[in-house]
Amino acid sequence: MKLMIASDLHGSAYYCKKLVEAYRAESPDKLLLLGDLLYHGPRNDLPVDYAPKAVIDMLNPLAQNLLCVRGNCEAEVDQMVLKFPVMADYAFLSVNGIDIFATHGHLHGEQNPPPLAEGSLLLCGHTHVPAFNRYEGYLYVNPGSLSIPKENSPHSYMILEDHTLTWKTTDGEIYRKETV
Repeated sequence: MKLMIASDLHGSAYYCKKLVEAYRAESPDKLLLLGDLLYHGPRNDLPVDYAPKAVIDMLNPLAQNLLCVRGNCEAEVDQMVLKFPVMADYAFLSVNGIDIFATHGHLHGEQNPPPLAEGSLLLCGHTHVPAFNRYEGYLYVNPGSLSIPKENSPHSYMILEDHTLTWKTTDGEIYRKETV
């Protein structure tokens, strides 16, 4: 299974269009979105081309292939306009024999992980900073942010295929690869 992973779109129509273009080019089996889809929140500056209604129009046609978790900027009203579930705090996935606990990162994250099975992958967004950190018993991974990257990181998403994680810029350039 090929899984595309992205986080922290924050209502940017510009970066949502880039995401959809990358999604079509990558042809993953599923696209996992780690929250903060429509709104930017009070701590972030407005992202490029902030237009949540345009983001809704771009994401809804992909509903059958989306897996999503709730970010700290999601609200119940978001679920009223999105045609795919976005209000779960976390999701358990098994991809290519890898147990994944996917969450946004504001409730459970690198500093406060949930109880995890040995060898699990803790997949979070929220920090807007790409990461790959091994801990005793689990691996913490963050794809970075599509629209508002921090700490001089690129606008990015990630691909999980076989046992390889590949971070890519929104222009499709590979900037990191790791084996899970």
